[in-house]
Formats: sequence, structure tokens, C-alpha cells
Amino acid sequence: MHRDSAKPFPSFFFIIFSIFRSLGWPSSLMQARLEAIKNQLQPMSAHKSPVTCHVLIASTGIPGKNVAVKIEQLDQATADFKVLSTSETNDDGRCPTLLPANHQIEKGIYRVTFETKKYFEGQGQACFYPYVQIVFELANPEQHYHIPLLISPYSYTTYRGS
Repeated sequence: MHRDSAKPFPSFFFIIFSIFRSLGWPSSLMQARLEAIKNQLQPMSAHKSPVTCHVLIASTGIPGKNVAVKIEQLDQATADFKVLSTSETNDDGRCPTLLPANHQIEKGIYRVTFETKKYFEGQGQACFYPYVQIVFELANPEQHYHIPLLISPYSYTTYRGS
């Protein structure tokens, strides 16, 4: 659900806040959830990167928050990857600002690197894959490219999302 206006309906938030309060949710949890809802209601062009990703921990079903992410583009002339941007996933495991919304993406080969070892070490777990690199071809710059990553300490999988 996306709106043209940058400000969501105030009454909508009052209703949601009332529901959370009736369920006994603490104020900090309600505020965090309302902020997540508000971000999803903002216009897409205000925050949507042409390439986004989402990290989910397959073994627990929770989002992989604060996972470092890097996106690079292959330079065809040198066969080297050039770093375009670095970021990290948010509390929902998403990286909506991997590239600036106004970034002019080009056709080409790209690589996204997820620092999985740092994430799992931060959780007190060993990890078999120190990082996951996903190389993909961006054929149509007019399309949005979403790269979900499902990880556990000893496995990972990915696919082209929407």
C-alpha cells in the first residue's frame, strides 16, 4: 500500500496504536512497529533503490538485521568489480537504500556481497560461509531488482524477488 502523499493518514496510526495498546504491547515496541508501517506507506520514489535486498535467517525465521551489504558493478574493460555502495540491513532485514533512489542503473553484471560471518559472530554462532556473493545480470534498467537471501550458519539460498 503506497500513497502519493508523503504523510500517512494520522487516524490510521491512532487506530493501530490503540490496537497495539489494547494487546498490551510496550510503547517502544508500538513505536517501532508504527515506524515500519509508516515507511511502507511512503511513496516508493522517496526511498526505493533500483536494487534492494532482504536477509532472512532460515533457521529461526527472523530478519537478519545489521548485515553489511555491498553492491558492485563489473567494469567490462578491466574485468574488475567497482564498488557502487555499501549499506546494512535494517531491523526488518531489508536494505531499501542499497543505491540512492535517483541512481541511474545501467545494464550490466553486478555483485552483491553479504557479510554473513560478521553477522553470525555477532549472534555468538560459528558460520561456514564468511560472506555470500550473488552475481547477477541486470538486463533492463527500467525494472526493479530485488535479491532475497535466506541464510543459516551452514547454508544459504537466493532467488530473483519482486
